[in-house]
This record gives sequence, structure tokens and C-alpha cells, in this order.
Amino acid sequence: MLNNFTGLAWRRLTRNKVFSLINILGLSVGLSCCMLITLYIWHENSYDTYHPDIDRLYQVGTIDIAHGKETRFYGCPAPLAGLVRQTFPQVEATARICRLVGEDKNLIQYSNPKGETRSFYEDNGMMADSGFFHLFHYDFTEGNASTAVSGPYSIVLSKDIADKLFSGQPAVGKTVHLVSQQNGDHDYTVTAVFRPMDKPSHINGRFFVSMYGGHIGDYIRRSNLSMAINYFFVTYIRLKPGANPTQIDKAFPAFVDTYEGNDLKQGGFQRKQFLLKVRDIHLHADMPYGDVTPGGSLTYLYILSSIAVFILLIACINFMNLATARSTRQSLEVGVRKTLGAGRTTIIRQFLGESLLMAFLALGAAAVLAIGLFPAFQRLADRNIHLRPETAVVLGACFIALTILTGLIAGSYPALYLSSFQPVRVLKGDRGNRRSRTRGSVSKQLLRRLMSTSLAVMSLRKVLVVFQFSISIILIVAAIIIGRQMHYLRTTDMGFNKDQQLILSLRGDLRQKYTTVKKEIDRIPGVIASAGCTQFPGIYSPGDDLLYTEGHSKTENHHVYINYVDFDYMKIMGFQMISGHAFSSDFPRDSVDGIILNETSVRELGFDPATCVGKKVYSALPFASGASMRIVGVMKDFHFEDLHQPITGIGLEVFSDPKYTYITAQIDKNRIRPTIAAIQQIWQNIFPNTPFDYTFLDERFQKNYEADQRMADLVAWATGIAIFVSCLGLFGLAAFSAEQRTKEIGIRKVLGASEGSIVALLSRDFLRLVALAVLIGSPIGWYVMQKWLQGFAYRTGIGWTVFALTAGTALVIAVITISSQAIRAALANPVKSLRTE
Repeated sequence: MLNNFTGLAWRRLTRNKVFSLINILGLSVGLSCCMLITLYIWHENSYDTYHPDIDRLYQVGTIDIAHGKETRFYGCPAPLAGLVRQTFPQVEATARICRLVGEDKNLIQYSNPKGETRSFYEDNGMMADSGFFHLFHYDFTEGNASTAVSGPYSIVLSKDIADKLFSGQPAVGKTVHLVSQQNGDHDYTVTAVFRPMDKPSHINGRFFVSMYGGHIGDYIRRSNLSMAINYFFVTYIRLKPGANPTQIDKAFPAFVDTYEGNDLKQGGFQRKQFLLKVRDIHLHADMPYGDVTPGGSLTYLYILSSIAVFILLIACINFMNLATARSTRQSLEVGVRKTLGAGRTTIIRQFLGESLLMAFLALGAAAVLAIGLFPAFQRLADRNIHLRPETAVVLGACFIALTILTGLIAGSYPALYLSSFQPVRVLKGDRGNRRSRTRGSVSKQLLRRLMSTSLAVMSLRKVLVVFQFSISIILIVAAIIIGRQMHYLRTTDMGFNKDQQLILSLRGDLRQKYTTVKKEIDRIPGVIASAGCTQFPGIYSPGDDLLYTEGHSKTENHHVYINYVDFDYMKIMGFQMISGHAFSSDFPRDSVDGIILNETSVRELGFDPATCVGKKVYSALPFASGASMRIVGVMKDFHFEDLHQPITGIGLEVFSDPKYTYITAQIDKNRIRPTIAAIQQIWQNIFPNTPFDYTFLDERFQKNYEADQRMADLVAWATGIAIFVSCLGLFGLAAFSAEQRTKEIGIRKVLGASEGSIVALLSRDFLRLVALAVLIGSPIGWYVMQKWLQGFAYRTGIGWTVFALTAGTALVIAVITISSQAIRAALANPVKSLRTE
């Protein structure tokens, strides 16, 4: 019996190759897309889940309160970890880490016994205390957690770094030299090597140095540490089994008053502490500047989840629509089979079996397609996704269940509906759904036709077509708006000159030769000018100050980011002055007490940008309390951060002793390559053991939008798939409609109807459905994307052109899809169409 059903189902599939191919292809594409997005969503939700005791690991976060606004961030003062463990009996262990702040890369050098020096720039360097490797799991190939950070100048390397430095030889015990701006240049002894994890973590450190060495170690050992500043230490705790984290959260206000209260009041700060589960950091930290590393976006995950569901719905709707549409041709077969003795149960099994066979064929094709596209998808999503066997089993079971459900739903209508027909009525041609064999007066026929048309308009099939195209419209709106926002991010005026600006990093002791390097670079013909700075737009800026004015207490301060620059920096960056003067060698005194503020910071301080030159501002920081600076100029606001963030207070100062971290060289756009080659030669002459490394300001700035660009690419990719699957369904329904109306078309052509009118007749109903979908989907797309744009402080508008372009795109695609079948039917020979069976 099973072989008989399978054989019948297979013959029917091969006899209707076009419909079978459309059905299987549409569902397989939808399933494969859903599989890939599901893997991405699973990956994003699996961060840090592999650590032992993950349910007892928490990060201590801080809430900064300024002028009534609360801002969450991950940093804590250095002494907080010890005080938390001392105060709360629920805490079993603590650990601290912090980034090697102030630079995007670090230089690691190793000199082998032969006197050969190997130097590499490595990113994601971190400092850790002795408790870190006891709280977090790392797979050590050399050393262990107990000895990993065993001394003040110990370093733990990832295996790939160790292999580059030591050519695969044992690393423990060897000495490397680390160049660090904030922590100083020191030799470190390798105490452990770990294998990079293939599981995602919010801590992406590639090497760790002891927190107890260098400048940071000296700072930690000071007895008079202020609890109000240097909140760049990340503090973790592990609770004892059964401990309630809510009790600690409730006790934090009293803890802050006891240990931080005096320092905070003296500095004019208001802060709170809170606990955050480590497993929630990647998606639920809700921190505007990220955590230890940039976190994932819950909003983007919701968008991708919705897209996966939408595409799968579109594919399933296509599958069911085409299955039910084709079933009306099988009524005669059902009548014959029932006349020959087939029971209703047998008929139902036959139709359900055929539908399930198609669904599983689609599932198999989807699995092959997903495996083939997986590497490209990983590159598109910029994620290294590793699927564990147990996860593959769970996801596989879910998709098998989904496939069975889809097959049963798609086959249930023809199975239950057709199996209920009486064979005598079916074989006479009366199936209750035929249009043209009813006799009667003209008025009765017209009434029946009107009723039939009304029912057809309200039919489930057409509702589903509108639904799936509404989803496509929403995705088209999203793709257009995201594309426009990305174009806006790339092209908007940032308030400074970011083009042809080459950035060189002077790390550690290299800063001592800043003046020499600058003089040599300025002599190159392709260099228009060069200047030094401690930070450049688009990167994290750890330098800041708290400024207040005369007549106000230091508790009434305002936060200002500080960038130290040389006298030429403002000229090559093209900052526009509102009042006063820019830094220049003509005003040498500015390097003593001069400061240039942007208009936002001036207004926050209560000054008028046009008249504040010469006014004094004072620092509220504990180590510089009361130090005064003289406003020598006010510059027009510019975007020091990316466009996710609003413009904040920024101040520029000049180093009296020029030791800058970066050199910015403005290059002639017609001589870029030879100029870079000349700069490289100068670099190698001055720093023979240091690799030449550079970036361009505009390229570096755009890295802040990589997550947004990935989302734009994913949405565009998903939109294309959704449109493709929708058009497959529309193509199949149009082909079926043309086939069902073959004789009607023949009669109309015999009576003089033109090919154009036939095409219009066959296309009209479908285009109306698409137009209705445009009306439904456009406002939904507008609402969703309006919410998404709120994540940017500066954003493009949503004008009527978005919806005009969406409607035009949808209608053109629909016309092309439908007309291919409509034209074919219109050009058919009416003589063949009117032949009797």
C-alpha cells in the first residue's frame, strides 16, 4: 500500500513538472534561508554559555547620573572588586580585566637567540588580575589557570600569536617585549598559551598581561585611590551556590554611600552600581558604548528573526496555494477512484502523502542549499559559527517537524475537500465549483457569476497572496530605508576634512621621536601637511575632563572629551572657528593654559560662543582639582564620534612637550601611492624594528558602521529571497489561472479580443492584489523603520519617494512575473484551445 501511494505521488509530481518544481524550489529556498538565519540567531544567543558556573557569573556595571540623565556603562573603579568581595558574603570570587586603553593595536616583539627580532601588531590586548582565569574557562595548551597571571610581568598568549612569535616552539618561559601607550614599554614572560575558542564570548582578548605591572600596576597599588575616577576596570563576580543576586542589587545603594559617597560628592558625581548576568552581556547590556567588546544588537536580532519567519511564511503560503490550486484538476481522478472502491480514508492518505513527499523533497534540497551557502553566509554575517552536534540534532528535529506541519496543512485542504465529493456528481462534471455548466436564464447566470466573483475575491488563496506580498513590501521598504541611511552615514558632512588623511600610530617609546618623524614627513612632496594628536575622530577616546566655570562649584561640572593636538592639527582637519583663534605657532602661550571648545560644550557651560573667548574654565577631576584653562577659541560642532551618538562636549589642548600618539598626514590625492612609499621608507629608517602600519581616517571612521552595513546586506539579501519566493508563487498561480481559462481565452480571441486585452484580463486581478499589498505593507514598513532609525542620533528622512519606489518596484516585478504567462496564453492558437477533450 505504501509503495502504491508513493508511486502514485511520484508519477503525479513528474507529470506536473513545472508546478512541482515551483513548489519544491520555493519551499526549499525559504527553508534554507530560515536555516541560515536560525543558525545566526542561535549563535548570538549562545555567547559565554560554555563557561563553568555561567549561571553564577555576573558583571558589576555602573550607572552614571548627569543632569537627570542615566547612562549605563561597564566600567568600575579599581578597588571596587575587593570591596564587593569583602562586603557581600554571597560573593565567592572576583576578577578584573581592562583593555590596554588608548590604542587600537599593540606591538609585540621577540628577539630569538640568533639576534633576529620578530615584530607584530596585535589587537584585542587586555590586562587581567589573578582571578580572571579562575572565573572564565580557557583551553590551555601550555601552562594552566593557576600560573597564567603569576607575576606582575607575565603574559598569556593565544596559540596563533605564540606560533607567529616562536615558530611553533614551546612558548612558556620566553620573554617578549610589549609596547603600550598607557602601561609603558616592558618585557613580559610568557606563562601560558591558550587555544582560541570556537565558541562565542563577549571577551575577545587575544593576549592578556598581568594587571599588576607597569603604570596600571603602580596605580592599583596606590593607597589613596579615588573611587570617583578611572572607571575603566571591568569587574566580575561569581556568587556562591544558591546566592540571590537580587539581595546584592538591593544593597548596592548603601554600598555606594559607604565606599564611594565621599569621593563622588567631592567630584560632583552621582552613580549607581548594578549586576548583569555574563550570559546576557552580548545582547542585553543596553550600554550605548558597548561592553568589553562591541555587543550584539537585540533590535537587529528581532529584525532577522522576523525576516526568517516572514520568508518561511511566504514559502509555506506558496506551497499551500499551489497545492490547493492544482487539486481542483484531480476531482475526476477522485471520482474514478471512489467508483472503483477507494474509501475516503484512502483518498486522504494519498493526498497527504503526496504533499508530505514534496515537503520532504524541499527539506532535502534546503539542507543541501544551506550547506553550500553556509561559508558565504558566515562572511556576510561576519560570524564564525560552529554548530555543535547536539544543537544540530535539535535544529534538525525542529525543521523536520516544521516540514511535516507544512505538508499536512498544504495537503489537508485537497484531501478533506475532494475526498468528500460524491463520485456520481463528480463524473457528471458537477463539483460545486465549476463556473460555466449551469443552465438558466441570463439574469440567473449573471447573478451566479457575481456571487462567484465576490467569493473569489474573499477567498483564502487571494488573502494569502496579499499577505505574502505585504511581507515583501515591508522588506522592500526596509531595504530602501536602510540603504539610504547607510548612504547618509557615508556621505554626510562630519564637520571636518576626513579625506586623504593618513594616520600613523606612535606607540610607547616611539612617541619620543614624534618631532623627528613629523619633520621628515613634511619634506615629502606628496604631503600637504602633517600634525600630531592623541586621538582622532571615530575611535574610542579615553581622555576627558569635568569642567566648571567661575561662580559655580565643581559639583556643577560638565563632561568634555579632551584631545591633545599640535599647532597644525586644526588646519589640516579643517575645523571651522566661530570665535577666537585656532591653535598656531603664532600663539605659543596656548600650549600652557589654552583650550579650544566646541559650541556644544560652551553652551553647556553657560557661555555665549561669540563672547566667551578669554573666559576661564576649571577642572573638577580630583588629581587636577581647580586647575584653570583659558578659552582661546570656539570651534563649530563636528562629529568626533559616529552618527549613532549625538555631538557632545569636545576640547582641544596642546602638549607643551610634543609626544603625540598619532600623526595625521594630509596627502595629495594624485600622489597617494608614491607618498605612502616615501613615508614607509622614512619609518623604516627611524624605526627599523617596528612594522610600518597605517590607516586612512575615512576608512577607519566607517568601521563604526560595520554592524549596520552587515544588517543592510542581510536585509537586502533576505528581501531579494522574499521577492523571489513570492514571484515563484505568483508565477505558479498565474500559470494555473491561464490554464484554467484556456477555453475562455480561445472564445474571446475568436470573438475578436486582442492579445493586449487578454493580457490585461489575466493580469488585472493579480495586480489588484499586489496593489492592495502595497497599501497594507507600506505603513507597516514605515512604522518599523521609523523605530529602527531612532537608534541613530542623525538620520535620513522617510519621504514619499520611498513608497513610490516601493510601489513601482513591486508592480514592475509583478507585471514581469504575471505577463510571462499571460502573454503566452494570449498568443496561443484558439483552435487548439477550443478542441474538446
